[in-house]
Amino acid sequence: MSDSSSDTRAGHGLPLLLLRAFQELIDELHVQLEQEGFPDVRPMHGFVLQAVGPHGTTAVELGRALGVSKQAAGKTVAGLEAQGYLERGSDPSDSRRKLVRLTPRGRALLSRSAAVLDALRARWSDGLGEQRLRDLEDALTAMTSGPAPRLDTPAWFGRG
Repeated sequence: MSDSSSDTRAGHGLPLLLLRAFQELIDELHVQLEQEGFPDVRPMHGFVLQAVGPHGTTAVELGRALGVSKQAAGKTVAGLEAQGYLERGSDPSDSRRKLVRLTPRGRALLSRSAAVLDALRARWSDGLGEQRLRDLEDALTAMTSGPAPRLDTPAWFGRG
């Protein structure tokens, strides 16, 4: 039998384990999305679409939310616009502002992503038990600044 006091684990293991869990969930999400008609979606796109949100945003605001330059945000928007997930248009409240908005395809992608992630969470619940999964979620929330993700995560990885 192993005594819990002798079961010391290296500090570097925790972030790697959390990263691996994230990667596996996102990989499974994208396999499912590809099967459902979204073969061109990449993990970065989810951060972008979340940052655009239901009401739209400007390229400057998008860049700020993602932690990238306005030019980098504009390039990403152009790609997602070409794929049919985003569109650019005038802000109805200020015609000088150009807004980036979700298209119906972009909204459908977010909706399907949410449904797939709900199914993946249910699978984790089946494997761990609902209470253990809730305890894990509660513990992670308690140890972090909350359950809301940072949308600048891809840029954060590149900081030097």
